[in-house]
Amino acid sequence: MSNETPAGTSTENNLKTVIYVEDVEPREVAPGILRRKLPTTDYARGWLIDFAAGTEWPEVDQHPTEERYFVISGEVIDGGERHGPGSYVVFAPGSEHRPRTETGARMLGISMMSA
Repeated sequence: MSNETPAGTSTENNLKTVIYVEDVEPREVAPGILRRKLPTTDYARGWLIDFAAGTEWPEVDQHPTEERYFVISGEVIDGGERHGPGSYVVFAPGSEHRPRTETGARMLGISMMSA
């Protein structure tokens, strides 16, 4: 007997939330950039972002709290540096950036809710 949650389903209790990210409705942030907002807690919020090739985040992203992202696929160009699949980027409170991509990319991000 398995206690695993099948793909495409979600569960939630007061200690654990499980979702299938492809079931989360994407919202267009800018042409070619789709964001899926993932479950938020009092401590952090998460999101999955898909960038089409040749796109750039629409404005400078400023961080009042710590933010981090993991590049799942493609390549993100951020602050003149190229981050490919497997890159884990952490921004300190007070930092800012404006990611872009030439190839397209998918990233998983987490923002802390308080400093």
